[in-house]
Amino acid sequence: MSTYAPRHSPSAFSTPASTTLFRRLTWEGTVPLEIRVDSKELPANSDRGLECYYIQAPRVSYLPLLVPEIKRYLLDVVFDEAAARVIKEEDWWFESEEGNLLKWHWPIGLIYDNHTISQSTRPNASQAAFTPLRLILHLASPPTEKLLLAPSAEACKQAFMGQLKEADFIRWGNTKRMTGLRKAEQDGLWEGIKEHNFDEYWRVASKITPTTAPTRSHSPPPPPSSTSLHTRPPSADPGSSGGPDRDGASSVRNVPVRIYLPDGPVLQDLVPPVLDDGPMHTLSVFLSTRLPLLFPPPETGKPALAYALIQGVPVPPEAEMAWLCACMAGADGWVNVCVGLFREGARYP
Repeated sequence: MSTYAPRHSPSAFSTPASTTLFRRLTWEGTVPLEIRVDSKELPANSDRGLECYYIQAPRVSYLPLLVPEIKRYLLDVVFDEAAARVIKEEDWWFESEEGNLLKWHWPIGLIYDNHTISQSTRPNASQAAFTPLRLILHLASPPTEKLLLAPSAEACKQAFMGQLKEADFIRWGNTKRMTGLRKAEQDGLWEGIKEHNFDEYWRVASKITPTTAPTRSHSPPPPPSSTSLHTRPPSADPGSSGGPDRDGASSVRNVPVRIYLPDGPVLQDLVPPVLDDGPMHTLSVFLSTRLPLLFPPPETGKPALAYALIQGVPVPPEAEMAWLCACMAGADGWVNVCVGLFREGARYP
């Protein structure tokens, strides 16, 4: 079994301590995977008792980035020399235990959360938390007509950069921040993902990602040493006369958000950080507007029938969309809201 150790080198950029804390917690999140080679595709003379590989994979990583490590394990333990000579990792592809083709260009954490909410609709599914996501690794015959692109690390990088640029445009109305980066800096974003290096990634990402500095706040700032996990996101007070922070999360045009429903479509809409009448746009308002049957507005007095997972965390409804944009977006810049259904009689997933 493999795990990725967190790195704790000093940060190279200036960001509020609580923001850096939540960004690091998001970055260091991992999910358990059980990867089993399809028994029908195992080469002759393979050790069939060891074809299953366990890994605690980073949420921000991608399946193609795990292939070299999985290959080393299989060559060292499972395959013989003859098989090792003919195995081509560019032909490898992944499938869920249920037989669904996995979206290799999604972050691993999003794949895991999407599986979690899908299980919430199945009455006989296990309710145990943090169970490994079981994947089937195929060694040949990738379904190219469904994959669209070869599931290689280079293709994954291009998809990742495309998502970053789209998120940049939704936030600011243009892609000047992304296109203004030098090629070495853009490559550094991907290298940070590949090497799971928080500081290398955020050294560049801090130039395009909004901060959590409040635009209009009467609240006093937290003490410098305050990095509590219970730190609340800052709110904007319409009555304050403070000057706007053009790089603040409350000043973006829209928050890049996608809603993932169990076995359903992916929804995307324009989500301003501040509502027309002045208050901050919260997750509760966002979900009750888009999905009122699952998240009835508070004035109806009806209980919610679903919950929202972001980065594997059930998020409180009062969380501000601007704060989520700055602190809990994926490395590609998107806030991915996975909506699961409450089981009968349950209030929490």
